[in-house]
Amino acid sequence: MAVRTMDSESARTPSKGGHSLLSAGVLSARLGPQRKHYVCGSIAAFTNIVVTFPIQKVLFRQQLHGVLATEAVRQLQRDGLRNLYRGLLPPLLQKSTTVAIMFGLYEDFSRVLSNRADGTGVPVLVTRSFAAALAGTAEAILTPFERVQTLLQDHRHHGRFNNTAHTFRTLLTEYGFRECYRGLVPILLRNGPSNMLFFGLRGPIKEQLPKATSWTGNLVNDFVCGGVLGAGLGIMFYPLNVVKSRAQSQVGGAFQPCTKVLLTVWRERGGSVAKLFRGAHLNYHRSLLSWGIINATYELLLKII
Repeated sequence: MAVRTMDSESARTPSKGGHSLLSAGVLSARLGPQRKHYVCGSIAAFTNIVVTFPIQKVLFRQQLHGVLATEAVRQLQRDGLRNLYRGLLPPLLQKSTTVAIMFGLYEDFSRVLSNRADGTGVPVLVTRSFAAALAGTAEAILTPFERVQTLLQDHRHHGRFNNTAHTFRTLLTEYGFRECYRGLVPILLRNGPSNMLFFGLRGPIKEQLPKATSWTGNLVNDFVCGGVLGAGLGIMFYPLNVVKSRAQSQVGGAFQPCTKVLLTVWRERGGSVAKLFRGAHLNYHRSLLSWGIINATYELLLKII
């Protein structure tokens, strides 16, 4: 496979006429050629979270309770408007950081591994796939943010946890540091493989789209490419997210293996695959929108910077 298959899309889409929305190279020179990937990823994730957070809350209720979307929406209505963005800070901090790590470390690991493998005959696809897996694994260090987000979104804990700081403080003082990493295993199982597929396929997918001849066309193509990948991967790894949500909704007690949590959910939902995937259709559309926004914003910012 060609070297460019897993490269950043912006590297293959030169600015028309050599123009940039900002003075050429000013921000890039300040940030450095590698650091800008972290900045662009962080801003792209921030934009996405603010736009899609209410959808994520509906999806979370479906994953946790196995209810229909209409019932999940009714639960949020009963909670009131003031609670709609309750739990926003953890995903805002977590996603902005993890997406920055995802794109930034992928570029850094790719560069380092490519230099190490130079002249050894190791295919570029292998080094870049390994770089993507390493970046995804590194993201898991921020599991405590997903943990706190889960607790703040679960209406059963509304009376116990007030906000992000209070939740962190309670978990650390009453249960210890380990409690913040409940649900780590399904996150690790999800992050590495999904990163490999995301970075490995977004190049080939974009190449199948109509050739863009303008900024708008490139933006649309990047949105479609990221959205299609995000939606597909969201469905593929959906059961792991169900396991993660169920595990992280528990406070205290023994840490249960992924398989045991999955079997518990399976039995509770009558051994129905359809019920296990309840919420998957909403997750599909949320991921389509979220990763479309992230990929398009990231690639646009790379061109601007």
